[in-house]
Amino acid sequence: MVANTILSALATILHSLITLYIWIIIIAALLSFVRPDPNNAIVQMLYRLTEPTLNKAKQLAPFLVFNGIDLSPLAVVLVLKFFDMTAVQLMFSYAQG
Repeated sequence: MVANTILSALATILHSLITLYIWIIIIAALLSFVRPDPNNAIVQMLYRLTEPTLNKAKQLAPFLVFNGIDLSPLAVVLVLKFFDMTAVQLMFSYAQG
């Protein structure tokens, strides 16, 4: 009973963190279209949070940059959603019984 509650709580927290990170990636990708001030603290924070992940995605799949269009945010969001829909949902299933 207690283990189920803990597993459910962990799954909820993990789901929330994945959703938050997806929104951070989306906001950073949208900001890249308007070229904001790079000295802005919020812009710097967004890039520090997203660039390591996006750079790793580009290293693993160099075809994500196509004719100057960077599709790595889309790929990372898809992978995160897949993880959310599989692993987190499995955690919820085990927690319920």
